[in-house]
Amino acid sequence: MSTVKTVGVGVIGAGMMGADHVRTLSTAVDGAHVAAVADADPGRAAAAAALGGGRAFADPHALIADPEVDAVIVASFDPTHEEFVLACIAAGKRVLCEKPLATTAEACLHVVTAEVAAGRRLVTVGFMRRRDPLYEELRACLGAIGAPLLVHCAHRNAQAPAIFTSEMLITSSCVHEIDITRWLLGEEIVAATVRAPRSSKQAPAGLLDPQLILLETASGVLVDVEVFVNARYGYDVRCEVVGEQGTLRLGEQVDSDFRGRFATAYRRELDAWVSGAEGPSTWDGYAANAVADACIASLASGERAAVELAERPALYG
Repeated sequence: MSTVKTVGVGVIGAGMMGADHVRTLSTAVDGAHVAAVADADPGRAAAAAALGGGRAFADPHALIADPEVDAVIVASFDPTHEEFVLACIAAGKRVLCEKPLATTAEACLHVVTAEVAAGRRLVTVGFMRRRDPLYEELRACLGAIGAPLLVHCAHRNAQAPAIFTSEMLITSSCVHEIDITRWLLGEEIVAATVRAPRSSKQAPAGLLDPQLILLETASGVLVDVEVFVNARYGYDVRCEVVGEQGTLRLGEQVDSDFRGRFATAYRRELDAWVSGAEGPSTWDGYAANAVADACIASLASGERAAVELAERPALYG
């Protein structure tokens, strides 16, 4: 009797996203098993490891080096992403990194440089919306409306965590619109302007919520994004593309939170990653951060800010 070896996955970070990935890998994804889990909280690591049938690690680097770990999911605290992804590249192991790839565009370039030196794509960035059936349908139908002229987006959360800052409306929420816009239109964003109206009474003191973000693409398409993270009524993501010959609108689904709305996308993201299919690249993670940096600069200055992008390496097409 022959046995089929499944991909041994190590998960770094056993918080909300990490634990969800362990659960999904264990119950809804073929071809993989949870080999190990690491977390700064030993109890949380043990609980997630038990859920997935793997071993708990105190040291993420030991998890990466373990021979039973074939591939790694990085779902830890944002400032640790760069370190752990670089370690995975050095070990020659594929890695799925939750956004952001790193906390700044400059730090993302360190990962780009390391992956280019390795000579092959090892990193997938967790922009799961690219695997959402409604976004896939929207993208597939774009040819029917002629050349895009405008994109209207909204990103509304019922309530933001207490740690949210005004900048995090961009880096934690709007960054998904930044990536999905690049993916839908197939071009880079070259400038950003951010404006904040009076803040909602539902927002904590000092939080600029909502915000209106205007993005400009290389070909001249304008993209407006409303980000409202204390909208109260639910999690609501919207997108409409206006073309020269018509418009297309994303099917709307209001949910209690992002995990419910994008449950299918997360599962399909893991399915594709386990199978070795290419997804959002290190370059995509870098480009999204570069646009976010420009948005933050505009939020601070009130002026239009240009997006500064390095030359795109051949590895990323």
